[in-house]
Amino acid sequence: MKLYDTLTAQKREFVPAGDTVKIYVCGVSPYSSAHIGHALSYVFFDVLRRYLEYSGYRVRHIQNFTDVEDNIIAAAQKAGTTIWDLTEGYILEYFEDMDTLRVLRAHEYPKATEMVPQILEMVEGLIDKGFAYEANGDVYFRVASVADYGKLSHRSLDGMMAGARVEVVEGKEHPMDFALWKAAKPGEPTWDSPWGPGRPGWHIECSAMSLHHLGAALDIHGGGTDLVFPHHENEIAQSESYTGQAPLANFWLHNGHLRLDENKMSKSLGNLVTIKEALSQVGPDALRLYLLSSHYRSSLSYSEEGLAAQARSLGRLREAVAVPPPAKPSGTTLDSGPFRERFMGAMDDDLNTPQALAALFDLAREINRLGPEGGDVAEAQATLRELAGVLGLSLEQDPAALTGAEPFLDLLVEVRQELRAARQFELADRVRDRLLDMGVALEDTPQGTRWRIRAGGQ
Repeated sequence: MKLYDTLTAQKREFVPAGDTVKIYVCGVSPYSSAHIGHALSYVFFDVLRRYLEYSGYRVRHIQNFTDVEDNIIAAAQKAGTTIWDLTEGYILEYFEDMDTLRVLRAHEYPKATEMVPQILEMVEGLIDKGFAYEANGDVYFRVASVADYGKLSHRSLDGMMAGARVEVVEGKEHPMDFALWKAAKPGEPTWDSPWGPGRPGWHIECSAMSLHHLGAALDIHGGGTDLVFPHHENEIAQSESYTGQAPLANFWLHNGHLRLDENKMSKSLGNLVTIKEALSQVGPDALRLYLLSSHYRSSLSYSEEGLAAQARSLGRLREAVAVPPPAKPSGTTLDSGPFRERFMGAMDDDLNTPQALAALFDLAREINRLGPEGGDVAEAQATLRELAGVLGLSLEQDPAALTGAEPFLDLLVEVRQELRAARQFELADRVRDRLLDMGVALEDTPQGTRWRIRAGGQ
């Protein structure tokens, strides 16, 4: 299995350091509803974990919540509540969204506000080692003290400064020095520290959390590509400086952006579609399929048309696993081995989910072709379910899609039969095609026409 490592800018063979694969993934700042840009990232890391476990590895997966930062404080003040009440509500909503999407829960979800003692210990250690300094109640990391600072983003300090808008702050030794601890401001939550009341900086929390829960060396550290700099770059600098061990992570994995109107989908830009809004259009299988249809390192442009198209495509997989045993076996057995090999080869190549899905759709096509002809497709169907499960797809029909619809579908089938009997084939075909657009497949059999829901919610 090879994975692309942002640090070395190449695909390398994945070999864990120990018996358990240690994964740390940066989580959300819970001050508003999670959007499908978040879903893109966490579905990918869910598939990574599922495939590692499917391949026989034991995995320990940690994902944080940044529950104190500028946006959270501003949102809580605007809502007239505390940061704890605000974030707790959005954390519960986040779990609800992820559970619906069948994203496996991480083994631990540490919060920044619960890790202040560990953060303080780390900041004090960095000061003692000469990597950080106090200025007016703030504590900054000394970037010039790290010879290879910028190695993750492949930039030098001069390159970072060129063309950048760097705020001039009294007491900072270098414009690129970043805050480990922030002095208290009126109306903000604060904690006691050796430098006076204040709160943690953004970057230090993840270093403290990963060290506390996983140790000084990780197998995989992940997040969106927007976190490469400054967040992950600063994590490397402060973690490796504190522990004296390098590298912090053997692999750095970063997923691409989800774009809306050619712009990155983000809370700060306000151009987002929430996960709940997307799930009101299609079911969880269809949304996962849509997100996995593009390679994780590529950007994906969101559109309702694209989402609906994937929902219709999902029907082919669901039809394949629902093909009944043949009444008159033909003696032909579908061998799923080559399709499994293609799937595994694609996943071993930096989790190439588009190619893995192509193998599943080709297998489904053969099942849908040979099954009605009397072929034995039972083993192939089991393989399809198994491999779809590695991608987090259940292939189960959405019960909600059937609620109250049966009489109307039966009526439309009768109308189509009458149109065909009257030789009004064009109108009959229009009924069939419109039902197909809505995710309902009609099958003409010697016993009559039957219908099947192809994709949940479509």
